[in-house]
Amino acid sequence: MRKIQMVDLQGQYQSLKEQVNTSITQILESSTYINGPHVHAFQKELEEYLGVKHVIPCANGTDALQIAMMGLGLQPGDEVITADFTFAATVEVIGLLQLTPVLVDVELDTFNIDPVAIEKAITPKTKAIVPVHLFGQCANMDAILEIADKHNLFVIEDNAQAIGAEYTFKDGSKQKAGTIGHVGSTSFFPSKNLGCYGDGGAIFTNDDALAHTLRGIVNHGMYERYHHDVVGVNSRLDSIQAAVLSAKLPKLNAYCDSRRTAARKYSEVFKGVKNIVIPAMSNGCNKICKDCDCHVFHQYTLRITNGKRDALVKHLSEKNIPCGVYYPIPLHKQKAYEDERYLEENFTITNQLVKEVISLPMHTELDDEQISYITNAVIGFVNE
Repeated sequence: MRKIQMVDLQGQYQSLKEQVNTSITQILESSTYINGPHVHAFQKELEEYLGVKHVIPCANGTDALQIAMMGLGLQPGDEVITADFTFAATVEVIGLLQLTPVLVDVELDTFNIDPVAIEKAITPKTKAIVPVHLFGQCANMDAILEIADKHNLFVIEDNAQAIGAEYTFKDGSKQKAGTIGHVGSTSFFPSKNLGCYGDGGAIFTNDDALAHTLRGIVNHGMYERYHHDVVGVNSRLDSIQAAVLSAKLPKLNAYCDSRRTAARKYSEVFKGVKNIVIPAMSNGCNKICKDCDCHVFHQYTLRITNGKRDALVKHLSEKNIPCGVYYPIPLHKQKAYEDERYLEENFTITNQLVKEVISLPMHTELDDEQISYITNAVIGFVNE
């Protein structure tokens, strides 16, 4: 059996090797490292794939979130509601801009932000909601958009983990994750479903005026060289990363299908097993159907309900099976984001999840032998 990896970037590279190497050589020979033709080409390709009017590439996913908030004109003291159960980058940029983070609980089945908790957290100072499309599927955007419209709030999608996913609205229409709110952001960190070979990110919007502002912000606030019209940052996607992303983008749907196939095989084995809860689908779907497009499985995350999660992590490590705990500490308990406003009774789901979740290897190169070895190891230990 091949060595099991959490993410097999080496295996994926082999199928892209010739195209990637040729593109990188072209860039090295032309020395068009920043804002070169490969960046502009990727921007257009991603706009077409997402069905969005504007893609603004930038240096990383954290910058993408920060720039999105800057572009909307949020001011110090404005409150921004987001999920307690997610990576710190989401709340980090809120703090960096001297906005006020308001953390709320998530749903037990999807791990995504709870619209009921959002509604309860709104005050006269609330200006924006940041739904994080965690682990590869969209939050409840029907409910979130209704809340935002009711209270005149911006919706900023953190789509770092769900690029390629579709959201199906109540009326049956579909839209790509990240293109639904006023603005969306994503990360191209190497382990993402669409990842480059360094850092990279992008911002999406259908708003022409906002797109113009964002394009200035990413480049020191300049639209004309040495004319600084807005306060900006230095956050640009370099040409080499753009070339890698251009090679991968035509394969993204196939990558998502491969992840769903692996997830389906995992779930078929784990379904109904005592003390194991398999991932739930959004939109009321109770299985990973063959035409599934709502989940792209950036992570395949189980809940271990008998208190043996930490012991399982140790057991899998001993059997050379990598795994991850995303996330072990709620944001409201992190030293940097503690606040007397937060009451533990408002975070019952998050406090439960951090004790139960475990993510198994998930990537496009998983094979049946590896999946069998992993599932046998999990079941054998959890219910021994």
